Amino acid sequence: MKIYNHLSEFKRLDNAVATIGTFDGVHFGHQKIINRLCELAKSTGGESVILTFFPHPRMIIDPENQDLKMINTIEEKAAILASLGVDHLIITPFTRDFSNLSPADYIQNILVQTIGIKQLIVGYDHRFGKDRQGGTKDLLAYSRTLGYQIEEIGEQDVNDVAVSSTKIRESLLSGDVALAAKYLGYNFSLNGPVVKGDKIGRTIGYPTANIFIEQPYKLIPSDGIYAVTVDTEGETYKGMAYIGQRPTINGMTRNIEVNIFDFNREIYGQNIKMNFLHFLRHDVKFEGLEALKLQLDKDKQHTLDYFKEHPEYK
Repeated sequence: MKIYNHLSEFKRLDNAVATIGTFDGVHFGHQKIINRLCELAKSTGGESVILTFFPHPRMIIDPENQDLKMINTIEEKAAILASLGVDHLIITPFTRDFSNLSPADYIQNILVQTIGIKQLIVGYDHRFGKDRQGGTKDLLAYSRTLGYQIEEIGEQDVNDVAVSSTKIRESLLSGDVALAAKYLGYNFSLNGPVVKGDKIGRTIGYPTANIFIEQPYKLIPSDGIYAVTVDTEGETYKGMAYIGQRPTINGMTRNIEVNIFDFNREIYGQNIKMNFLHFLRHDVKFEGLEALKLQLDKDKQHTLDYFKEHPEYK
C-alpha cells in the first residue's frame, strides 16, 4: 500500500475506486466498506483509494474539547488498512480551510480532479463539506455530470447493535474489551516503548514492563487488570496488564504496565504491543504489598483459567 501525507503528493488516477472517512478503529462496519472497495477495484481493473484525515475533524472543529480519544493511532490505522489490501492511502491534514469547502468544491476539486474517482463507495451516514452539509444526494446529483458511480453501504449490526466508533470507545472506557473486540473484529491494542519504572513489582514476584504511549490522543481503556497477549521480539506471550495509579503505594500518575508470563529478558527501549482480551477486575487499594501480592496471585490464576478456556491463544 502506498501512503501519501497530503493530497498534493497524490498523482491523479485514471480509474480510482475510492472511499472517504476517518475510519477510527477500522471496525466491523468499516471493514464491510473497505472489502467492497477492494472487490470493486479488482473487478473493474481500477485501484482502491482511501482518503482519510489527521487530525480527526472534531479535534479541529472543536479544539477546546480534549475528551475525544482515538481507537487507533494513524500508524495502527495504516497497518490495518494495508492488511485489508488497499492500494493507496491518502492521509490529508484536516484544517479549518478544508472544513469550509462547499460540497460542490469537495466533489469537483478533491474527488474528481485530484483523485480521479470513477467509483465512490460511502457508508449510509456519510457527510462532508462545510457544516457537514453534503451527503449522498449531492454525490448522486454530481455523478451524472462528472462521470462517476456511487454505491452506498448500509448500516452494519453486531448482536443487533449498530456498530460505531463511539460505541467501541464507550466499551473500552468501561473496560469491556471483549465487547469492543466483537465490534472491531480484532482485539484492541496498545503499542509503545518499554520505559523504566520503580521496580516495585519485582519485590513481590510480579515484575512488569512499563509502557509509554507516545500519542496523547490514543484512547486508554478503563483502569483495572486485564488478560492480554504481548507481542515482542517477533513472539507472542501471555500476560496480565495493569492500568491505574497504583493506589496501594499512593501513586500519583497513571501507569500502563504488563506482567509477561514466562519471560525474564530486559526489553527497555523496545516497542511492545499489548492485545486486550478480557477484563479481570477494577483497580482497588490494598492494605499493603503483601495483600496486593495475594490478589495478584488470584489475578494470575484467573488469567491462566481464561487462557485454558480460550485455546486459540496458544
